[in-house]
Amino acid sequence: MAVDIGIDLGTANIIITVAGKGIVLNEPSVVAYDRKKKAVVAVGSEAYKMIGRTPEYIVAVRPLKDGVISDNDMTQAMIKEFISMVNDGLMARPRVILCVPSSVTDVERRAVVEAALSAGARKVFLIEEPIAALLGAGIDISKPNGTMVVDIGGGTSDVAIASFNGIVQSRSVKMAGNKFDAAIIRMVTQKYKILIGEKTAEKAKIELANVFNPTGAKKMIIRGRNLLKGLPESLEITDYDMYDALHDSAMEIVEQIKLVLESTPPELVGDILSNGILLTGGGAMLGGLAELITDRVGAPCFVADNPIECVARGVDIAFTMSDDLLDGFEQVQLYNFR
Repeated sequence: MAVDIGIDLGTANIIITVAGKGIVLNEPSVVAYDRKKKAVVAVGSEAYKMIGRTPEYIVAVRPLKDGVISDNDMTQAMIKEFISMVNDGLMARPRVILCVPSSVTDVERRAVVEAALSAGARKVFLIEEPIAALLGAGIDISKPNGTMVVDIGGGTSDVAIASFNGIVQSRSVKMAGNKFDAAIIRMVTQKYKILIGEKTAEKAKIELANVFNPTGAKKMIIRGRNLLKGLPESLEITDYDMYDALHDSAMEIVEQIKLVLESTPPELVGDILSNGILLTGGGAMLGGLAELITDRVGAPCFVADNPIECVARGVDIAFTMSDDLLDGFEQVQLYNFR
């Protein structure tokens, strides 16, 4: 029996749902490849552990960059491995719904579709991330009532206003989780002359980040290499450091929200003042971000329940609505495998 598989193809994580079962897999979007054997060594969390720790003939890479495919072969290999994990070894080819950022080009759409088809999909549907995020957060988007969603992933942040089963206005910016990590690395390097890795930066972001009202009370020890001495060194940083590193990046997302609101019909802006702005994706959990948006935009802002899984849950729901989606959504495209 064929299964229906939904894939939230994120820059940082891949979340896969199976119709009727919900989320069955949540793994980092990483592939480890052996150049000597010309074979994939590991995918997901096993490959993530290898980042920065492998001999030179094994490369651990993220084949998705800024929400789109940057390495076709590696992406195909990764999707194939993950689909076979959840397909229970069945020979039947599944139907697949894939999530894409709202700003994705036709060329990038085609790359995603071909990756899924080569991985064994029978039919591929595409759904835009803001629509999936709203569905997954339990928002009824079939009514003519404006709802704003800000989906902050690993590679892109999508800002969109949806009403009556469609996207009215949207913008996508390549400012998201990975750029936050890079900003933390840059701040520590410039301020303390210590080089830290991306995993350390991510841990500091999760534990300390506050882009609205840091107090200096939150602290943690990080370890890296002193760039002047070339030796290992430990350092205590606070949420003030995180504010310095991340505030400008957070403000870039705030500016995108303002630009979307400026080009939105006034009736819908009124709806957003009463309905609020919904934050989804891993970046939604950045400390102080919801408060910063509320303060600068003037509309209430709140984080969805379990924001990381919102898009994946929405993809799963999309299967039950596939007839409505295909009739009513320009955002969903159907590709037949011939």
